[in-house]
Amino acid sequence: MKTAIYQKQLITLSQLARDQYQKIYLAGKNGELDCPTCHEKVKLFLGIQMEPHFFHVHTPEKKCLDPDPIIDSDDAPLYIERNGFKIPQGRTITATNTNLELFQHAKPIEYSLPYTPTNKNVGQELPTYLRLLAEKGVVLDKSQVDAVMETDGSLLVLAGAGSGKTRVLTARTAYMLEVKHADPGSIMLVTFTSKAAAEMKNRLLSYPNMQRGKINQLVTGTFHSIFYRILMFHDAAHWSSNKLLKKDWQRDKILKEAGKDLQLSEKEFAYDLALQQIGFWKNSLLMPHEVKPTSDWEESAVFLYKKYEEYKQKEGLFDFDDMLIGCYQLFISSPPLLEYYQDKFQYFLIDEFQDINRVQYELIKLLSGKYKNVCAVGDDDQAIYSFRGSDPSYLLDFEKDFPNAKLVTLEQNYRSSHEIVAAANQMIALNKKRRLKRMVAQYASGILPQLFFPYDEEEEATMIITDIQEKISQGARPGDFAILYRTNVSSRAVFERLAASNLPFKIDQDAEAFYDRFIVRSALAFLKVSLNEDDPNPMSDLLPLLFLKQSVLKDLKAESILKDCSLLEALSHLKTAHAFQEKKLKKAVTLIRGLKHLSPSVAIEQIEKEIGFLDFLKKRGNESSKLEKGSDDLKDLKVAAKSFTTIEALLEHAQHMSAMNKEIKNMSRHFTDAITLSTIHRAKGLEYKTVYMISAVDGSLPHDFALESYRAGDNAPLEEERRLFYVAMTRAKEELLISIPSNRRGKKANRSRFLAPINKKRKTNL
Repeated sequence: MKTAIYQKQLITLSQLARDQYQKIYLAGKNGELDCPTCHEKVKLFLGIQMEPHFFHVHTPEKKCLDPDPIIDSDDAPLYIERNGFKIPQGRTITATNTNLELFQHAKPIEYSLPYTPTNKNVGQELPTYLRLLAEKGVVLDKSQVDAVMETDGSLLVLAGAGSGKTRVLTARTAYMLEVKHADPGSIMLVTFTSKAAAEMKNRLLSYPNMQRGKINQLVTGTFHSIFYRILMFHDAAHWSSNKLLKKDWQRDKILKEAGKDLQLSEKEFAYDLALQQIGFWKNSLLMPHEVKPTSDWEESAVFLYKKYEEYKQKEGLFDFDDMLIGCYQLFISSPPLLEYYQDKFQYFLIDEFQDINRVQYELIKLLSGKYKNVCAVGDDDQAIYSFRGSDPSYLLDFEKDFPNAKLVTLEQNYRSSHEIVAAANQMIALNKKRRLKRMVAQYASGILPQLFFPYDEEEEATMIITDIQEKISQGARPGDFAILYRTNVSSRAVFERLAASNLPFKIDQDAEAFYDRFIVRSALAFLKVSLNEDDPNPMSDLLPLLFLKQSVLKDLKAESILKDCSLLEALSHLKTAHAFQEKKLKKAVTLIRGLKHLSPSVAIEQIEKEIGFLDFLKKRGNESSKLEKGSDDLKDLKVAAKSFTTIEALLEHAQHMSAMNKEIKNMSRHFTDAITLSTIHRAKGLEYKTVYMISAVDGSLPHDFALESYRAGDNAPLEEERRLFYVAMTRAKEELLISIPSNRRGKKANRSRFLAPINKKRKTNL
């Protein structure tokens, strides 16, 4: 069915503006749509695989004929007779318009290569131990065997996505212990998570002839855990765990105290980003006096860095970054100690080598100086952590510091279908700064990756959740699905749609609720004060946006008592050092008071432009953040606000979603079968049967900051964004669905430039 009755009007999908689809979808969910023929309740289907249509709620299989087209004229009758019923005719919601944006069907990517099965047989006589492993199910292909058996000297293992690098690392370790008779205490196996280290030890326990006692002698763990143990052994008093700043709030408190010297307001300066920046400098072995700030914000951050380090030194405290720096300085300052550890550790196996930062690399270089037996395993195509100091050049230039290093490339992908691997290969090939490799899949599914085309973020979320519900009704499990996005803020609409469904889902534990974000909360504060002029909490939130300090709140309370007026009215009586500011405050009071009479989206426009929110955003510290600018948060809020007709409804929804965020985090711990919502960064190393990539448009992926750098002549951020796209694609095992909304944050969007090489037909002569 293509027609339905809504508010006594006949609506026809072919004559309905695309920005109205989500509104009509919600109307159907609320029981506000009727079949024009039988008058039963209907809903709008908004999915990926089928075009939009109306269906009967209680009898989905029922098919009613659409009524004849309505003539949109002043003489059109109010009702038409059909099957004995009077049907309200009225006018269509939108007049017939040949310029309407039509629904675009999902389509498979047009680039594909024919699948050719590969011979991955070893083709050589295997040592007895590797044959024993094969009998236990640990079968290795030829490249994996080469990586396992090449134990003397330095080795770089290029392990592409899904190539079985964990199997190689564990098999290599077992081979060294059983065949090469290496001392387990001389082997250092470094992973990037404690979970990965535990998984490798558990795998080793299942291998032939591996005793728990021998495995426990291996030095395994993350960089931090291994080098902290060394520090504790040599200087336990100084590095006692009770002196560790474990929590962000502890470090945050030190910075905020130091920020008072610069009169940096807690609500104006982005201390969380300053902490992140300090961590970046420390991981890059840049001390405060070595940093060359490039902006006023960095000037402030360097000042805080210096004060932060001085405070820690005075109080005898340390943070996680100090563990590595402290160990590095210990080795540099004590050559005999360094020599002792160089003798002790003869073999190094390092996982995720593309994610290594400078201090980690320097530590490995120091310790491996004598034997040079470094096995580095990584994939430069998955280097996506530059924001925390990781540098793929250590992998790309490995032979510079290890000149006799051998190279083994693992090109067999054991995770994804040929269709996904072929598309991912073609997309990542455009990066110039990379090691040449081309992954080969082990099977073809016949399912090409799909592109689908929602109108905006709201419709995108609806289409994805509808598609998941359809697949689950056909036998799929919730745990089969992952919805991946560039930044946490991009998940707002998907989170809201899932929260309104009965589907189990899980989110990152540190994912901040959209409506709890500083800028969003501040904008909503204006709406709250408009409804309740005496509410001190939102009043406190909006003071920084009016360029007032928190101490002003006490003055406002006193003024409201003396003048017998509301806290909001007291703003107009506030005396400041500047006459122009007092004049602006009087105008702001009038504007804020009038917000309650507006629709939410119009009210937020007023806050942005008339009250001066944009001026505040330009001056606030978090505009220095390359990834998540406050102005972007405001744009996202405006999109969300369009779904509500009253400010009260928006505020109630925001409160409910914040509560749901906490509830889902608590429930996620107990879910064993749930849809995953995750940033692409968090999903690295994981795999799912079906993956949805949202907002594959320029500005989102690649992110705006990378495009700005590219226009300024710096190609590195854009190449990292392409690697991020590659990581997202290769999380999918069988199905990959990529969303290309035509509008994002209220503006027309252009499909991601990363799709160009895979969205064109392959020439037959290739």
